[in-house]
Amino acid sequence: MQRPAPDAVIELLKPITWFAPMWAFGCGVVSSGLSVTENWHVVLLGVLLAGPLVCGTSQVVNDWFDRDVDAINEPQRPIPSQRVPGEWGLIIAATWTCLSVIVAALLGPWVFVAAVIGLILAWAYSAPPLRLKRSGWLGPSAVALSYEGLPWFTGAAVMASAFPDARIVSLAVLYSLGAHGIMTLNDFKAVSGDEQTGVRSLPVTLGVGPAARLSCVVMAAPQVVVIGLLIHWGAPAFAAGVAALLVAQFALMVRLLKDPARYAPWYNATGTSLYVLGMLVSALALNLSVETAGMAVIATEIPG
Repeated sequence: MQRPAPDAVIELLKPITWFAPMWAFGCGVVSSGLSVTENWHVVLLGVLLAGPLVCGTSQVVNDWFDRDVDAINEPQRPIPSQRVPGEWGLIIAATWTCLSVIVAALLGPWVFVAAVIGLILAWAYSAPPLRLKRSGWLGPSAVALSYEGLPWFTGAAVMASAFPDARIVSLAVLYSLGAHGIMTLNDFKAVSGDEQTGVRSLPVTLGVGPAARLSCVVMAAPQVVVIGLLIHWGAPAFAAGVAALLVAQFALMVRLLKDPARYAPWYNATGTSLYVLGMLVSALALNLSVETAGMAVIATEIPG
């Protein structure tokens, strides 16, 4: 059987999609408060796991099970164009799944658990019989958890070699919930295609306007909770930073809601960037609190 060219395999893995989980992984690393330089080897493996491996797997799985639809709508893609011929798409998906599991196992039990959950969601999202992508609620939820919450958890677990602090888990969950709105905005570009193929995305089932308004609420509400938690945790300056980013998002949402179908890609390039910056600000707040606590312990150990 003819083998695919390396450039076709790279295109199939979609490196541009790796940024989101790698960023969330980095937030997890930062939120742990532990030294990156002392743990650079596990951080490097974790970045590889979050981006090229688990996220890459999800992209290949999705293209394999969408190959018939892509043959009609996007025949230039690697699988329908036969640049990744025969069963090679499925072979690569299975191989990348196995590699992901092996690397995750090297990074500890909690990383292994998170990676396995992410891989299960990747297959369940695209593969029958579940094919979660057909649901406007379950599909975006699976992607949001896989792209934001699980990588954040993984980054912290890699650093601590243990189950992360409850505050870290709280932020990972909240930003995953908000990312559901981001994923819904991604569905605006395919409303007509989804209607024809039976995909019940929220823009299809609710209508473009209501779905856009719901997306804005879903993105904003968790950030409001994050602001409250940061204040409660004694990080008011960081809470103010997240609040400022949220206010800027509100301003962009006004334009988005005027014409959601037109401005959804624009918002994903602008408002979503502010959203992920808020993730980093929140992670830095926890990082600083850990460092401050560590210095306080050292100070109490020094004889007066």
